[in-house]
Amino acid sequence: MAESGMKRQSLLNGALVLVIATALVKVIGALFKIPITNLIGPVGRGYFGSAYNIFIPVYNIAMAGLPVAISKLVAQNIALGRYRDVRLIFKIAKRLFFLTGVVGMLILMILAYPYAKSINTTQVIPSILVIAPSIFFCCMMSAYRGYYSGLRNMNPTAVSQVIEALGKLILGTLLAKFTMDHGMNNFKEGKKVFGKVVTTEAEALSATYPYAAAAAVAGVTIGTVFALGYLILRHRLKKDGISKAMLRSSPKPLQVKNLTYQLIGIAIPVVASTIIMNLTNFIDSWSIQFRLSHAIASNEGLIRAMYETALNTANIVTSDLKTYLYGAYETALDFKNLIPAFTMTLGVSAIPVLSEAWTLKNKREIKKAVESVIRVIMLIAMPAGIGMAVLAKPILSILYKDMSSLSIAAPVMAYYGYATFLIAFSQPLTNMLQGIGRMDIPMKTLAVAAVFKILINFIFVGIPKYNIFGAVIGTVVFYVIIVAGGMFFLIRETKVKLNYFNIFIKPLFCSVLCGAAAWSSHGLLSMVLKFGDPSSRLNGANVATLLAIGIAVVVYGLSLLFSRTIAKTDLNMLPGVEKISKILEKYGFIG
Repeated sequence: MAESGMKRQSLLNGALVLVIATALVKVIGALFKIPITNLIGPVGRGYFGSAYNIFIPVYNIAMAGLPVAISKLVAQNIALGRYRDVRLIFKIAKRLFFLTGVVGMLILMILAYPYAKSINTTQVIPSILVIAPSIFFCCMMSAYRGYYSGLRNMNPTAVSQVIEALGKLILGTLLAKFTMDHGMNNFKEGKKVFGKVVTTEAEALSATYPYAAAAAVAGVTIGTVFALGYLILRHRLKKDGISKAMLRSSPKPLQVKNLTYQLIGIAIPVVASTIIMNLTNFIDSWSIQFRLSHAIASNEGLIRAMYETALNTANIVTSDLKTYLYGAYETALDFKNLIPAFTMTLGVSAIPVLSEAWTLKNKREIKKAVESVIRVIMLIAMPAGIGMAVLAKPILSILYKDMSSLSIAAPVMAYYGYATFLIAFSQPLTNMLQGIGRMDIPMKTLAVAAVFKILINFIFVGIPKYNIFGAVIGTVVFYVIIVAGGMFFLIRETKVKLNYFNIFIKPLFCSVLCGAAAWSSHGLLSMVLKFGDPSSRLNGANVATLLAIGIAVVVYGLSLLFSRTIAKTDLNMLPGVEKISKILEKYGFIG
């Protein structure tokens, strides 16, 4: 059993820390894109994006599995009071991550040239080579992050994420600016620009962009170095909370070989799931575009009639029609993944909590953790999703004022909005299954869901009357299978009896009220607030949208209180809310 001397966060406390860090990282990431785009232009951003396209799959596979395995095994051994094993797991993890980091880095470096040749863009090679070392540093960071996650201390992970993002923002921007200035100054002085003889400004920019993009990418790599440095320094100065007395009272640790096998045994199904997911995403993207081409060839007239205003406004020719439709679909995907980026923190925080409870066979804590995760996700994802659905077009109008494809992207965003609770729940559900030792289940449900998703793409996207919306059908079915299958096995394995009324029905009722308030208030305000230039962002329509969102938030908050949807147990997991909890309980506002 974990001793009281260790400072450990509750499930929701740990998740809250990660949510705050995630929000900061998102803001910093958005801030990074603005100056970088201005500095290196669309061409430089193209090189930057191409480097990321090859980096992400290698990064995901190199990083998959072991963080989950470390977190689970550490939490498991903490629960049993096997503190020597905990320390040994950390040592083994650092060695394993050192190996995977080096291998991942080398693989990316080796792939740089053939990948660049395959896309006919050898200028991207410097960016790939510069970002490759970040795989090593990220792997080493994950050893520390997984370890502290298992100890139920999310602070090191959160702080290191913010440091990494700040390093990318500050250093990436400065290095890109320095490189652009250096290249253009050489041109003005009549010198070679990065080894090339140039005669025009356009040629000078063309010669500079690949290295400016690499400089921006260098900010990413250096950011990982600083973040790893923080984790190492913090670990040495603050330690992990395991005292000498705890180590003395701990039984003799298992052999290194046994613990290594345990780590790898947990990691393999998670790695397999990651490979399946990456492969699915690749085939998904390819199949949508492939079948769109077939749909257009079959009945272009029908598709043009469906989106007549948008296509005529943008003056889209046949050769660009597929790309235009896919681009509109991609715009909606940015919102599809917005809420899950925050709710996934609940899953990360749930792994050590459930691992401990499962190890100790504490059914009460298992039920409490599972219900808390589901309820909080529904409380966040349901209203946000319904709000995005009913206000899809107004929200997109604010962000993309000159977007001709609004009439295509808005319905896609709306459909994904209604399915947000499924998408947001899928990863935490996977994490909960991992917490109870069933890493194989997510892999199996993911494989089945992937088959259905690709089949639906091939059937429905190729039918002209469905076209791009066939991809939406496939994605929704994909997440229905993952969530339904995962929930079936989670309940079967844990044998918990969930209070479905409290964790699903109440949040749904409040979310419907929230959506109704957003839709109705926006409609009324749009009729009243008629001012400003429609082509600018400061006009009556946009103000109506923002006010409608505010009204919906107030209505949702009141509905939560009057329906007693918020649970006292959830509030008590958060820091510094004891007084608020007592007041709400006094007036009967919490369940």
